[in-house]
Amino acid sequence: MTNLDQQAFWTDSAGPAWVALQREMDTLLAPVLDVVMTRAKPGVGERVLDIGCGTGDSVARIAQAVGPSGHVTGLDISETMLRHAHDRLGFLPQARLLLADAQTHRFEQGYDVILSRFGVMFFDDTATAFHNLWSTLLPGGRMVLAAWGAAPDNPWFMEPAAAARDVLGPVPKVDRTLPGPFAFEDADGVLATLRGAGVTDPTVETLDLMLTPHGTLADAAELCCHIGPADSALQYHEADAEGKAAVKAAIIGRFAKFDGPNGIHIPAVIHVFEARKPS
Repeated sequence: MTNLDQQAFWTDSAGPAWVALQREMDTLLAPVLDVVMTRAKPGVGERVLDIGCGTGDSVARIAQAVGPSGHVTGLDISETMLRHAHDRLGFLPQARLLLADAQTHRFEQGYDVILSRFGVMFFDDTATAFHNLWSTLLPGGRMVLAAWGAAPDNPWFMEPAAAARDVLGPVPKVDRTLPGPFAFEDADGVLATLRGAGVTDPTVETLDLMLTPHGTLADAAELCCHIGPADSALQYHEADAEGKAAVKAAIIGRFAKFDGPNGIHIPAVIHVFEARKPS
C-alpha cells in the first residue's frame, strides 16, 4: 500500500517549504550527511540507492563519490522535492531520480549500497519497506540509515516547540511512534523490526554531533518558523505576524546558549543503523 498521507505531506505541505529553504537545510544537516557518507563509503563504480533523497544534496555527494562508472538512484515520495532536485543537479549521467514508495516499488536492479539521511522514519509499514530494500541489496552490499535519536536529546526540535508553547499555548500531543521524525527513536525496536524483515545482523550506534545552521540566531529562528514544531504551532494557532515575531524572539532566546565565536552549534543525537548482506 502506498503511503498516501506522507506522500501528500511531503508534496503539498513540507515539500514546498523545504524547497524554498533548501540551502539552509542542507547546511544545517551537513554533519549528518557526512556521517552517512563516511559509514557507507560509496566507491567508484558502485551502484547506490539513496532513500528519501529530498532536494538532492545527498545524490550530488554520492554521484561524485561513485564517478561516471558508478550510478546513484535518488528515491523520494515527494514530486515537489524531486522536481527541485532535478533542477539543481542538472545533467549527471550517473544519477537518476525516482518518484516512488520504497515500501512497494519493484526495483529492477540490485545495489551495492543503500543509504539514507533521515529518509526512513516516515514509512507507513516499516517492516515491509525494510524487506523490500534488503531484497534489492546485492550480496556483500551494505546498508547505512541515519535517524533522529530521542526527541528530548534534540534541542533543534524541543526548544522551538517550547518557545511556541510559551507564546501561543499548547498544541495537541503527537504520537512519536507514528511515521515522523522520531519514529525510530527506540533503537532496539528498530533493530527488532530490521531482523524481522530479514536483515542480517543489524547494528546501531547512537552518536552525538552538532547541527550547524547558517547565519545568525535570527536566521536559525526564522528557519524554525517554517519547518518543524514551531511552524506546526504557528499554523495550529493561526498566528498572525505579531504572533510569529514573538515566537521567533522566543526561539532566539532559547538558542542563544548555542551561539559562539565559531557560529551556532546545536547538539543533536542520531541513530546510525548498519547491516551488511552476506556474500
